[in-house]
Amino acid sequence: MAKTVIDLDEEALALAAQALGTKTKKDTVNAALAEIGARVRRERALARLLALDEDGAFDKGREPGFKEEVRGSWEKATASS
Repeated sequence: MAKTVIDLDEEALALAAQALGTKTKKDTVNAALAEIGARVRRERALARLLALDEDGAFDKGREPGFKEEVRGSWEKATASS
């Protein structure tokens, strides 16, 4: 882990610590960075899902009777286990 000296907005840091439930500046900054990274990963995953949807990857799931068909297959598979 790199050690970096930076000026921080103390008010923003305190608000972030409160929201994240952290006690130290280091923990708050690291938790905030991790939270932003997780948000970026979720946004990218959503973009991939939307692209798949636009390409028709989920069309079968919208057909009438699909959920019942899948449930029936699942119940048969789990009953034989």
